[in-house]
Amino acid sequence: SVWRAINKQTGEVVAIKKMKKKYYSWEECINLREVKSLRKMSHPNIVKLKEVIREHDILHFVFEYMECNLYQLMKDRGRPFSEVEVRNWCFQVFQGLAYMHQRGYFHRDLKPENLLVSKDLIKVADFGLAREISSAPPYTEYVSTR
Repeated sequence: SVWRAINKQTGEVVAIKKMKKKYYSWEECINLREVKSLRKMSHPNIVKLKEVIREHDILHFVFEYMECNLYQLMKDRGRPFSEVEVRNWCFQVFQGLAYMHQRGYFHRDLKPENLLVSKDLIKVADFGLAREISSAPPYTEYVSTR
């Protein structure tokens, strides 16, 4: 689950994602695919992981805040998106994916729910299934998150 929160020290709005599984060591946390991949990336079209917090064996990720995901936006909208909007978003998503691939990662779970939107900006999110391109196949688990 993800919550909107305010950093009391800076006043910045952030998103906090609580992980379902318990984590009993810090090493286990920093070796998660999502953490390892996001720590290596800094791009305007990839959601920024600001902080990782482990408290009472519960792990929280603190991300930059985005207004909604593309699925919510599509569902709540009464009309189709313009060609200009779609082209702009596609370009941004492709930029983010190209950056990921250049750094040796592929996403494996790209869907509207994992594309975060704020105004004209779109960012790729949820790197829980991301893999390193150099990792050895077969990529064991069947990936379907719908």
